[in-house]
This record gives sequence, C-alpha cells and structure tokens, in this order.
Amino acid sequence: GSWFGRWGVNYIYGTSGALSALSLVAPQQYRSAIERGAAWLMSCQNPDGGWGETCRSYNDRSLKGQGVSTASQTAWALIGLMAAGDAIGEYAATAIQAGVQYLLTTQTADGYWHEVEFTGTGFPCHFYLNYHLYRQHFPLTALGRYRSIQSRLS
Repeated sequence: GSWFGRWGVNYIYGTSGALSALSLVAPQQYRSAIERGAAWLMSCQNPDGGWGETCRSYNDRSLKGQGVSTASQTAWALIGLMAAGDAIGEYAATAIQAGVQYLLTTQTADGYWHEVEFTGTGFPCHFYLNYHLYRQHFPLTALGRYRSIQSRLS
C-alpha cells in the first residue's frame, strides 16, 4: 500500500506521487493499488490531523509513515488522497478535512508554515535537506486543490 520516496521523506511522499500518477493515467486499471495506497496514507494520519515521517524510515521500514506532523508531509498525503478521489470515495473525506484543518491551524500569522524536521533528501541514509519552499509550496497546493473539490466532500 505504500511507495518509496526519493526527493521527499519518504513513503508519504512516494505514495502521494504514485496515487497522483495512477489516478491520472489509468484509475480503473489501478483501482486496487490506489485504494491500498490511500488506505495506507489514512492509517498513518496523526491524532492532530497531520502526517509526518521520520528520516529514519529509510533505514528502518517499520517507521514508514511515522513521525511528527509537518506541513509538507501533510500536504503530500492530502494531494495523494485528493488525487485518488473517485477510487476511494467518501470514506476519505474525514481524513482530508482533518488534514486541511491541521494546515490551517499551523499556518502562522505571516502566512507561512515552519518546520524543524527534515523533509527533503540529498541521498537517503546519508544526508537530508531542508528545502525551504517545500513547507510553503506543497501546503498551498494542497489547500488550493481542496478548495476546488470541497463541495464534493461535504
């Protein structure tokens, strides 16, 4: 139900990308994979509504999808779930709305999100990066996509 991620940490990033691609290319052909990926993402959602994953998941697969919630990783999960859309139906609406609420409540007064966790990789298991735009670009993208599908989730 999850896919490895290369430029973002890690399985949340990879799964989001896979769900986005499969949903665009052949959603009916890959429906089962899309459903499993979406179910995996929802199983990783933190109680605060966000998602997070530690860099240690590259070395220890038992840590896949586990970590302190971050804006960028929450956005990746939301982008994947929203892309899966019709294949996963109504049951994702609660998870999506909780993730959006996490982003809205963690956005600072200046309109930004702050992250102390590394969510980017240079070379997994060797060094990790803080791509400063990840924590701005991806949440804004997720919120924009949510706005465009919001009426279907209500």
